[in-house]
Amino acid sequence: MLAAGLAGAAVGRGTDGLIDAEPVAAAPPVPAPPVEAAASAVEVPGVLAPPTGVVDALPGEGSSIALTIDDGTNSEVVASFIAFAAETGTRLTFFPNGCYRSWEDNAKALRPLIESGQVAMGNHTWSHPDLTTLGDREVAEEIARNRDFLRSVFGVTDSPFFRPPFGAHDERIDRISADAGHPTVVMWDGTLGDSRVLTPAELMTSAREWFSGQRIIVGHANHRTVTGLYDELLGLVAERGLRTVTLADVWATPAQRVRGASGTGRARLG
Repeated sequence: MLAAGLAGAAVGRGTDGLIDAEPVAAAPPVPAPPVEAAASAVEVPGVLAPPTGVVDALPGEGSSIALTIDDGTNSEVVASFIAFAAETGTRLTFFPNGCYRSWEDNAKALRPLIESGQVAMGNHTWSHPDLTTLGDREVAEEIARNRDFLRSVFGVTDSPFFRPPFGAHDERIDRISADAGHPTVVMWDGTLGDSRVLTPAELMTSAREWFSGQRIIVGHANHRTVTGLYDELLGLVAERGLRTVTLADVWATPAQRVRGASGTGRARLG
């Protein structure tokens, strides 16, 4: 049985368990690397260029649903998500904080899913601060340090996606994020609800409320409640005629389009 999974959304402040995970050291940030060249890009019909600015839902009408998973304070939960994706083909987008050892612990299993395009990655800062309380330099360092972590641990050099911790951002934060190589600020319009520990019934109530076409759902890889709920969550996806997509299935750089085409053969849009 899969060990843990789809942990809930930081819709408000106070993500439980964030202070319990042991941070790891990382090298100082370096300038943003160039996006991979588009010379060999494969055109994937329906895939859009990443927008500059804020998105909180998938575009248009359809039956796609984007499951996006933040943080990663618990290594067992991160491992569970990876196993869940590998065993079921579910497409996920992770927004990790690089300070948590869980991501390096599970990098060997996760990298093939990233390379195939089944899993996409975005930047969620290095240590999950409220960026609106920091100065420009500190904001840039948080974003750049995590960007460098994504590159060194997972080989991700071209993700346009940024999610501010707690959803706290303003025009200043958006500009600094874009300058660091992440022009698309990803919010959400649905949640698994477990910024606190939930019972299974509570988590499924939240899923039933929010699972519908063209939604971006937010969750966390922090709590274990969902351990026994994967089948129920996928059953709900199937019952409602939905299909999972990564954010890069919808908005992609040229290099992401190559990975998506090789991994799926087509864009998985609604």
